[in-house]
Amino acid sequence: MYGLLFRRVITRIDPERAHHLSVGAYRVAWPVVRLARWLRVFPPPRASAAVTAMGIRFPAPLGLAAGMDKNAVAVRGLIATGFGFLEVGTVTAKAQPGNPSPRSWRELDIRGLRNQMGFNNEGADAIARRLRTLRRTRLGRAAVIGVNIGKNKVTAPGDAADDYGYSALALAPYADFLVVNVSSPNTPGLRDLQSTDALRPILERVRSAADEATARDGRRVPLLVKIAPDLADEDVDAVADLAVSLGLDGIVAVNTTIQHDRGPGGLSGPPLLPRALEVVARLRARVGPEMCLMGVGGISTVDDARAMLDAGANLLQAYTGFVYGGPAWPARVNRALG
Repeated sequence: MYGLLFRRVITRIDPERAHHLSVGAYRVAWPVVRLARWLRVFPPPRASAAVTAMGIRFPAPLGLAAGMDKNAVAVRGLIATGFGFLEVGTVTAKAQPGNPSPRSWRELDIRGLRNQMGFNNEGADAIARRLRTLRRTRLGRAAVIGVNIGKNKVTAPGDAADDYGYSALALAPYADFLVVNVSSPNTPGLRDLQSTDALRPILERVRSAADEATARDGRRVPLLVKIAPDLADEDVDAVADLAVSLGLDGIVAVNTTIQHDRGPGGLSGPPLLPRALEVVARLRARVGPEMCLMGVGGISTVDDARAMLDAGANLLQAYTGFVYGGPAWPARVNRALG
């Protein structure tokens, strides 16, 4: 049913407009989605699917990657589809509109997506207020929510740590985990921050700010870094070594790729899977068994998800697979993984 709707209707709508309509639907109609889950239209995961990582119990291994719910407006609806957790953002210190349109494209022949959104979001303070309100509800407290943070476009690379620190201070009290995004290809100079010399002060600032923000609660928010698939193997190793030396809780691998010939922006979807599997396997061999790895990139089927787990991921994330698979897709995958 969804496949027909996607081909006949959704593909006729501009991709960014379709995105906003989808998020708006999950925001407004979340009680309907929860009813569908109660009626087992979206089957719940088996108890055996639960994963404990970073001191958190995830009810299922597959979560929603950052980029779908940038402003944390549709958490209740999206989590009700059957994701084990979700990651909101990317959030920057100050609100920004992102890059000019057009900035989002479907690559239908490969079931992929391409974007150069540029971290369009309402800013850390606005999103912190929204998450604070959400966490006061029963459903909001039950959801496992990560927050992905990035740098404002106008912030000089030398001042990037200030941006990340500001966002961490504002958002850590409402996050189950924080992800430092230095791997989007759509903010000029951002990927340069993946060099260990540039990355170390950012991660140290975020760790300090998050600890300060949660000191009264006596809670330590897990911290992860998200890396690009286009890093050379030796740079993947360097980030892994830095993560271990700083005591990071995990690494998210991988973001979109610019190694394609389809136009501007980062590409996601099935073509990304082979490199994502390589990076996850390389990271697991480098960091050992204790660190949490979130495998993301090209997961479209249950077999893709299992391959990512076999490569060494503790948890999984998807975005493009959800767009093409429809509302019932995450529940089906998580059910099969149990």
